[in-house]
Amino acid sequence: MKLTELTKGERGEIVKIHADKTLKDRLNSFGIMRGEELTVKGCSLAKQTMEIEVGGTLIALRKEEAEKIEVEKI
Repeated sequence: MKLTELTKGERGEIVKIHADKTLKDRLNSFGIMRGEELTVKGCSLAKQTMEIEVGGTLIALRKEEAEKIEVEKI
């Protein structure tokens, strides 16, 4: 499932990131990588942006970025 399918308060484990090297490197610098667990902290209307927590860090992602992250719900 895509990260955008999770709702506020739900947790997931990152399975795969479907992005180019530049975006993958940027996400990795925030701790967003395969095998990491995350929690959805909040979403804007229509999920244009999502706030997630990974390893104690809060990160805001655009919808286009979140759709490229494949997760497994925990």
